[in-house]
Amino acid sequence: MDSVNSGYHSDLSDKDFERLSQFIYTNYGIKLPMNKKIMLQSRLKSRLKENNIPTFKEYCDFVLKGKGGEAEIINMIDVVSTNKTDFYREAIHFDFLKQHALPEMVVDQGANYIKVWSSACSSGEEPYTLTFVLSEFKEKYPDFDFSILGTDISTRILDKARTAIYPMERVDVVPLSEKKKYLLRGKDQENPQIRIIPELRAKTRYARLNLIDDSYNGIPKDFDLLFCRNVLIYFDRPTQEKVINKLCAHLRTGGYFFLGHSESISAMDVPLKQIKPTIFQKI
Repeated sequence: MDSVNSGYHSDLSDKDFERLSQFIYTNYGIKLPMNKKIMLQSRLKSRLKENNIPTFKEYCDFVLKGKGGEAEIINMIDVVSTNKTDFYREAIHFDFLKQHALPEMVVDQGANYIKVWSSACSSGEEPYTLTFVLSEFKEKYPDFDFSILGTDISTRILDKARTAIYPMERVDVVPLSEKKKYLLRGKDQENPQIRIIPELRAKTRYARLNLIDDSYNGIPKDFDLLFCRNVLIYFDRPTQEKVINKLCAHLRTGGYFFLGHSESISAMDVPLKQIKPTIFQKI
């Protein structure tokens, strides 16, 4: 489809915004009220240019009606989904692992292998923080081992997680002792970066998953720890409850479930009891 560059700067109409936002909500559970229209318009401009499509109306038709639009839907969701995360974000959860959950499971209950699911892993900072914590614990209990599954809806962000390369400033919060053991420094002085060491990258695997899918085929059913932090805020309350129940089906009884600080299961019918704020145990 030929176009003039200026066409890429056409505005997203209210009608086309409604078409896209309804499709995204129905298929991915992400709420986009009208006050997100400018944000959506800005993020999708690159997709119009990439596909050589001059107007948002034609882009909507391409994605929602055209046979060739199926592959573009994944790219659209990649740019629409928000992926903000940090190493040691909401540190209280990692303190709980060190001081309570890991000693309970490994020392008291005799577990020698722990499976962890980071269900909205973004670019990998959460799974790799978990590898730091679990590796530190493994130093004290050498017979103990672990694996981590990271899932996300964005293929683009999962590629970043697999690569495990981050700007140097992103790891400022990582303790110096852990930096020395678990991070490799790049040689580019002008653009300083680090990479997670191969031994920890090998402890993780990543897969694309839409949390509002009817079922999570291929996901194990016996995780010991499950992190679902700062993604439910994009869903409405009924969708949140459905997602939590589906996630809990993959968490063993007695396993721990972690939510983001702005999320709650209050008044929900889910198989969880609260241990601390945003920390729950499956019953």
